[in-house]
Order: sequence, then structure tokens, then C-alpha cells
Amino acid sequence: MWAENDFPPPGQLLLASLDVPGDDKVYTMYHGTSKEVAALIMKTGFKQSSDGMLGQGVYLSRDLQKASRYPLELPESQRVVIKVRVNVGKVVAINRQGHPLQKTWHYNGYNTAWCPPNCGMVRSGLEEDCVWDPKRITIIKVISPNMGEYPRLASFDAPGDNRVYTMYHGTSKQAAAIILKTGFKQSSGGMLGQGVYLSRDLQKARAYPLGLLESQRAVLKVRVNVGKVIAINRQGHPLQKSWHYHGYNTAWCPPNCGMVPSGLEEDCVWDPNRIVIIDVIYPNMGAGGGYGAPSGYYR
Repeated sequence: MWAENDFPPPGQLLLASLDVPGDDKVYTMYHGTSKEVAALIMKTGFKQSSDGMLGQGVYLSRDLQKASRYPLELPESQRVVIKVRVNVGKVVAINRQGHPLQKTWHYNGYNTAWCPPNCGMVRSGLEEDCVWDPKRITIIKVISPNMGEYPRLASFDAPGDNRVYTMYHGTSKQAAAIILKTGFKQSSGGMLGQGVYLSRDLQKARAYPLGLLESQRAVLKVRVNVGKVIAINRQGHPLQKSWHYHGYNTAWCPPNCGMVPSGLEEDCVWDPNRIVIIDVIYPNMGAGGGYGAPSGYYR
């Protein structure tokens, strides 16, 4: 439901949630809040929270979908996300409950505390950051939910039957050119059998093909009518490779279910005709790295 350009401005890094943030780097992050509070923040800037899982500071995430869920008690129509850039300073990883610096990291010389994904600190398994000094944060813009036709579903949310979602497919530049001309084709096999393998997570898609340098890769951004969906949530699931023959159009591996080494969600769509290519995304090999602005629309 949260439409957003997936890419930071030149000179800023788009860091995958699995990547360790470097000291004194500048990163794009997000803060979810209510519309009313966002208006105050835009006027007066961020303020430290009085407490929290990591103590005082400003709580942020590099994951837009995680930020978009907050405040948890508000309906989505009343929320907004503030997109920011952060000079993180000196960073410490707080990677378990009861870490000796969990709430005292700032007093030990650190400017930002980082909870890695799947470390047991955050229920969703997604990364979180706490920045001590609000002056390290510069507001870029406010993002409002898109209540229109094509929701962007958080990776830990189950896809609904007969919905249309934004997804990504990582491939080589050469294969991307062929797909743009002739469309997707089913793979002959794979973890979920035949189909087209996709992910709602851009950072996961951009890591493929694993054997290629990033400069040789591209990501196809697509919209998918998922049809009837089944969750394949463990290795050895009775329908792991036969789901299509039981009336399903899409198989979904939830995050952290033991199916994917990265712990990120994955989707397999049986019929390529359910997939419409929106854009092709190429890596930005400049000083900031990451993936550059979209090159144009392919329909």
C-alpha cells in the first residue's frame, strides 16, 4: 500500500537490511508515525523518545514496509512515513535481548544502535535502528499510503487471493533484455517446482544471479495478479512442488520459515501471463553503490 521510489538520491546508500551499517556513513531510512505527529516533526524536527527497546533516541528502519506499520494502533489511512537520510556516526550492533549495552550504548561512545534482522530483538524479524542525536537526521519527504489498486505488501504479510502486488525478479542484463522482448518463461524446476520466481523484496532480488557481479545484473519490477495463493512454509511440505496441480496459481514462502537461506520471502507464479513488467532497474555503480533510478516503463 506504500508506493515509493525504491532508490536513494545520488551520494546516499541504499543498504540491504542484512548488511552491516558502516561507521560515519549516510543511509536512507524511514520513520512511521501519525499524520498529526508528522506535521509537528516537519515543523520542529525529530525529538528523542524517552525510552524504548534500545533506550532513548529516534527509532528508524531501512525497511519502508516495517516503518509503514507504525503506529500499530492506527488504521493505515491515518499513518504516514517520513523518509530521512542519516549520518549514523559510530554504530554498535545490539544483537540480542540483554546485550550489555542495550540501553547504554550512547554512553559508551556510539551514535547509532542497530538491531540486525532475525536476532530476536524485533518480533517481525526486520532490522531496526536507534539514532541518539536527532541532528544527525535530515528529513527528505513524507510518504502517504496509496489506497489504490496495487498494494505493496510487507514481506511478512500473507498475500491475499486474486490481488495484484508489486514484485521483483533479479536476473542478468542479457536475460532481462530477452524477457523484455518475449516475456517471462517458466523455470523448468526449483525449490517450488516450475514457475517464475519473484520476491516482494528488492534487496533480495538484486542479489541474483548469485554468480554474477552486480554490474552485470538487472532487476525487473513487475505487477502480479497472484490468483489463488498457497503458503509453502517448510521443507518437505506435501504440496511443495505440486501446488499448481491442486488449484493454486502462486506459491509463497513466508520469511524465516527455513525455505530460503536469507530468511526473506519468495514467490513462485505458475503462469507467466499473470505478470506484467513495469520497469527494468539497473545498478548504480557510482560512489554510493546500490541500484539507480528506474530507466523507463516497459508494458
